[in-house]
This record gives sequence, C-alpha cells and structure tokens, in this order.
Amino acid sequence: MRSKPNLIFFGIDSMRADHMSLYGYPRLTTPHMDKLASKGTICEKAYSPHIPTTPGYGSMLTGMDVFGTDVVALRHQGAMGGHVKTLAEILGERDYNTTCVGFSGNPAARGFQSYIDFKGWGSWEEGRSRKAENLNEVTIPELERLASEDKPFFLFLRHMDPHSPYLPPQPFERMFYHGNELDPNNKSLQPVYDFLPFTYYFQSWFPPGCTDKDYIIAQYDGELAYMDACIAILFTAIESLGLTEDTLIVIDSDHGETLFDHDCYFDHHSMYDATLHVPLAFHWPGVVPAGTRLPDYCGLQDVTPTILDLMGIDAGIKFDGRSLVPLMKGEQLPPRDEYYITEATWMRKHGWRTPEWKLIHALEPDFHFKPEIELYNLIDDPEEYNNLAEARPDVVADLEARMQAHIAKRERETGRPNPIYTNLNWHGQGGPFESSQQAYDTLRIGSPKAAEALQARELKTQRGQKEGL
Repeated sequence: MRSKPNLIFFGIDSMRADHMSLYGYPRLTTPHMDKLASKGTICEKAYSPHIPTTPGYGSMLTGMDVFGTDVVALRHQGAMGGHVKTLAEILGERDYNTTCVGFSGNPAARGFQSYIDFKGWGSWEEGRSRKAENLNEVTIPELERLASEDKPFFLFLRHMDPHSPYLPPQPFERMFYHGNELDPNNKSLQPVYDFLPFTYYFQSWFPPGCTDKDYIIAQYDGELAYMDACIAILFTAIESLGLTEDTLIVIDSDHGETLFDHDCYFDHHSMYDATLHVPLAFHWPGVVPAGTRLPDYCGLQDVTPTILDLMGIDAGIKFDGRSLVPLMKGEQLPPRDEYYITEATWMRKHGWRTPEWKLIHALEPDFHFKPEIELYNLIDDPEEYNNLAEARPDVVADLEARMQAHIAKRERETGRPNPIYTNLNWHGQGGPFESSQQAYDTLRIGSPKAAEALQARELKTQRGQKEGL
C-alpha cells in the first residue's frame, strides 16, 4: 500500500445528471459508472453554479467561486490569476506525479506536469466519433507508467463524449432509437434548423435529412452509454494494476447539457437546471462510505476541498467551497441551499437559486429574445417553463436583494469587482449587445461553407437515387 493515495478524476464534459441512470433516468445509459458509484458516495444535488466550461472547471479544480477565480466566461482572456492554486499545483507541491488527458490550454488545467491530448471532436463528414476509445488509447499506457513509478499520482481525464457533436459509433447510435429519423412528416427539428446562430454547426454533424429531434436526443444518450462502456475498460485497468485500494476515484462534470430545452438546442448555455445539475460521486474502498447518497446541496467549489480532506492534505487555503466529508460521515453542516449563478457562454446573465425559486437576470439582451427577468418556482414547475416574474414581483425583488447582498459581500472579501460585470467582451465581438436582434445577427457557430458542402452532397445523392429509379 502506498503511503499517499492516488487520485483518478473523471472530469466529464457536458454530462447532464438527469440523463444518467445513476440519477434515475429510465434509459440504462451509465451502468458501469452506476456500479462503481454505488460502492461509494453519490451527491444527489450537486450543481455547477458558473456556466460554462471555463468557469465550471475553474471552480471544480480550485475550490473557489467566480469571485475567487475571477474566471466567469467561456472565452476567458489570459491565464487564471496567480492568487489561486489549482488542484494539480497543490498535489504537485506534495511530490505527486500529475497528468492531464484532454484538457491542455484551459486556464483551470494549470500546473500539470504532463499533458496528453486525444481526438475528441468530430463531424458527419468524418464519420462516427470514437472519442472515449481515443482517450483510452492514450490513457492506459500513461496509467501503467504512473502505476510503475514510486510516487503517488493525480490523473485527470476530460471525456468529451457528451459534448456535441453527438456521433456515437454502432451499436450505440441505435441503442435508444428505433424510429425513422428521416421521416419527412416529422417537423420537430425545424425550429433547430431555423435558429440561424447554430444551424451551420448542426448541419455539420446532424445526419443529412434528419427531421426528428428525438433521434438527436437518443444520440446524446448513446454517447453516454458508449463512454460508460469505455470507462469500464479503465475501471478494469485500475483493478488489474492493483490500484483500487490506494486510489480515490471522482466522477464529476463541468456542467450539464440542454437538449431540446428552452430553445437552447443541443448545447450548454442557459442557467436552467438541465445545465446546472451535474453528477458527483466519490469512490475509495474503506475511506469513502459505501452505498451513500447525500441529499444536501453542494457545488463544484466543494469538490477540491472534499478531495483534499479525503486524502488527508491540508493545503492551508481558505476555500470558497467546503469539504463534504462530514456529510459522508453522517454529521450535520449548515445548509448551503441558496447560491449565486452566472453564465457567459452565448449569453451574459446571473441569478439566484433557492430550493424553491430561481431568478435569472439578463445583463444584456440575448439571442433567444428572452425577457430580462425570469422567475421560476422549482417545486411547482421543475422544468422551468412558467415565468412568474410579472406575477410575483415581490419574489423577484426579494431574490434580487439577496443576490446583490451576496455580490457586495464577495466583492468586499476578495477586493475585486464581480467578474460578470467586467467581462464585457465575453463573446469576442466587442462590447455588450444593445438588442437581441444584434446578438442574433452577430453570433454564429459553425461554418456555412461546410454546411453548404454537406447539403450539395446530399442533393447529389438524392439525384442519383432518382435517376436510378
């Protein structure tokens, strides 16, 4: 047995908790992760309060909120400030070997000794994507190397399978879909094609002629199942190398994913719970309590403090998050069920979430033409489709006051302004948008030329089929 434990961290991108069988989804999407997590501790109400990837991983890997990291936008300019330490830096200072797979270039990935990349993207033209197999191909040799060294190690794995494009290989492509995705009478994808900011990107990876939104949702679920099968191979490798007893395994995600929710098609912008609610599980035989599900609210800023506490490491840092170990032991902690939420992906917004209410306040007009203020009762309307802002101005005023009090407190504590106020070029297009129409006309994802080429090929194929009749 090693004197210091190893850490293997599955930091899976865009994994929506409520599409995992681990969290009660009726489709069996994640059986292998379910099995491992059931032997450890599962956090039922883990949330990523700061969307999207850059601030999400920033909180996860530093134990800080956006006031602590000063990172709030996807397109963060420059490196993460030297006022914070990453988990890789903390463990590297304690003589750990540290390796990061699939995460080079992100501010939150600072401090790893080794960076290994893999092909984690794809398009329809390139064919079905084998992202998780590509990750395994580079990870298993590195895992074997780390296991052979006379040092503990930290291995961080950023799986990209739940991130679009959703192109799982067979048999996962048809695992959760048995219809006709090309049915001309199905118009469910038409609003997706009509959404100009994203349409070129979608046309680069949707099957040509696809009409059914449920097929695309099934591809997301297929990606989860495919990735889970590949992760099972890593679990087997961990066991075969004799690492199980000495290794803390963490499963987490930077944010969830919007599928056909709220017009935020197949992406992870917005602050609805589809994007905020993430999986979080810890496994370490004999250390992490087995068969435990924590009902308490927690956030990504709690992940690093919890890891260090489990590993017996005092970093001497005053984290914004806190260790969840007392909860694992059945002890009580003061509830933290209200929290500040932010987004700077394709929209710039912030808000306040409680167990009952969610306030969303747009800081500039968004490209979905949504109202400036949104208010949802999460008990009566958990899917967040009934905006009560006009009907309940009293609740809006109360939540806004609580949010502003929190902002003022954190600005005093850090001595820095709220970064959601200062990141005005979050979209790379200059200053704030003045209208939703301007945002809609400006923001574009994907290449029109690539979409045109795919459409031309599709038309050529159709002509050839007609000529052959």
